[in-house]
Amino acid sequence: MESDPLLRTREVAELLGVPENTLRWWRYVGYGPESFRLGPRRVVYRRSKVLAWLAAQEAAGAKNAAV
Repeated sequence: MESDPLLRTREVAELLGVPENTLRWWRYVGYGPESFRLGPRRVVYRRSKVLAWLAAQEAAGAKNAAV
């Protein structure tokens, strides 16, 4: 089984180059990479979902730049 590590908010913020509060806001408004809760407080992201979301943002940006 291939490993797909879980990342905390801090780690995703560092990976994307955004503040942690930006990720919190994105979760609140339903934007950004998919996350889920482990227990009542711990928010985690699957690394593969974060990278897929980032690739989709890149593709959308490239598409808009070509117009």
